[in-house]
Amino acid sequence: MPAPLSKTPPAGVALFDLDGTLLAWDCQLLFRHFVVRREPWRAVFLPVFLAFLPLAGLLEAAGMKRVFLSYLWLMEREALAGYSREFAKSLMPAIYPELRERLERHRAAGHLLILASASPEFYVREIGHGLGFDLTLGTPVELGPFFPDLENNKGAAKVQCLRELLPSAYFENAKLRHCHGYTDSCADLPMLTLCDSVTVVNPSSRLAAIAEESGWEIVRPARPWNSRIGFARRALALLLGIGRDPVGMG
Repeated sequence: MPAPLSKTPPAGVALFDLDGTLLAWDCQLLFRHFVVRREPWRAVFLPVFLAFLPLAGLLEAAGMKRVFLSYLWLMEREALAGYSREFAKSLMPAIYPELRERLERHRAAGHLLILASASPEFYVREIGHGLGFDLTLGTPVELGPFFPDLENNKGAAKVQCLRELLPSAYFENAKLRHCHGYTDSCADLPMLTLCDSVTVVNPSSRLAAIAEESGWEIVRPARPWNSRIGFARRALALLLGIGRDPVGMG
């Protein structure tokens, strides 16, 4: 368990997103592939997700995440915890070296390290532990129903969660004191309002334009695909639960 947070503000705060920021891939796809490779029968739930895709606009991100996670139906908590630990451990080689270096630089400076992700908390917590974060936030998921209950930790929800968990002394003028934020997504723009400085990772054209206008740093670590077609082909294989995992999980 992480140590309790001090009421005294840290020297600084480093606030990291996960998917697309610390590594190239979407961890939800990776974890599904990881599970289906070990329990192939769970691939039968894919048509359920595909059937709901036309309703994505109506269900929004939280609703579609519930549908996507239906492949975990009837999984025992102990099994899920074990898979989460194995998954997090095997994911470590996929962390961008450039971002790992940034993380260690913040650690050496005595900054509070926070991982704030919209991915499911059960494996985000293990990834945060493996990388030595002081505080890890993900989407809480309650298994049981075919479409599990969850509270999507995305967008403004990240800000609300941080304000609820961190001592008020960590904030000044509506921002976290001496905070540097890292993300690849426009969905994190609310979170970035808490930051004094920002680094965006392989941003979309929209986020890159915002970064340039705002004076934010842009970094572009090498991705493990050479084209959009190559990415789409690999993402489809991950969704189908076939082939070797792109970060070497086998």
